[in-house]
Amino acid sequence: MKSHTARLGAAIAVAVAVGLLATAPVAAHVVEHAGPYTLEIGWQNEPTYVGAPNGVQVIVHDASDKPVNDLKTDDLKVVVSTGGKQSDELTFDPAFDLEEGFGTPGEYNAAIVPTAPGDYTFHVTGTIKSTKVDISVTSSEETFDTVKGTSDIEFPTKLPTLPEIVTRLDRIDARIATPSGAPTQAAVDAADAHAADARAAADRALAVGVVLGGIGVVLGAAALFVAIRGTRRSPA
Repeated sequence: MKSHTARLGAAIAVAVAVGLLATAPVAAHVVEHAGPYTLEIGWQNEPTYVGAPNGVQVIVHDASDKPVNDLKTDDLKVVVSTGGKQSDELTFDPAFDLEEGFGTPGEYNAAIVPTAPGDYTFHVTGTIKSTKVDISVTSSEETFDTVKGTSDIEFPTKLPTLPEIVTRLDRIDARIATPSGAPTQAAVDAADAHAADARAAADRALAVGVVLGGIGVVLGAAALFVAIRGTRRSPA
């Protein structure tokens, strides 16, 4: 009798534990409410790493805790923001197929690839069967995962981060735009200055030549005049 009672107690304990697991929210998700509906919001994949394909996950249940499986693509949308920047509106796709029997009923995902570490905010808007939805949630230790860099898990070689790659590409573009053989602005300015000096020197030389030429003409004319007068004074 005692063993039967012990087995019955164990069975009840297991059933209670299973029930608690079934009704507990998904780990690292925020539970929000819109009218009679419950929304569990978080990342589709956790831990969440920079550069890894991911998605904003929303799991919807009604007041009877039944999954809502008939949301249309444009019923709910989400804008993702971080570091003062925000995405365009992203739409949700069902992550289940009732006929094929795979996936989690009531789960919808909006695909995104986070490209910077830090905390992200999900602003979910739209309607669920005419019930308005306007919910904003932000990642933290109490909500869902903060996006992390991958350097701590890279092996054997640590790869450059996306910002580092962008910086290097920008430097390469700058070098291509200004080849080493192309003159710089300073060189162009110096060449213009040298050309201006050369023109000024040529102008001065020309002026000196004109003056000297004029003096020569005057001296020649004076000599000719003196010679003519001398000829006239001579006897016939």
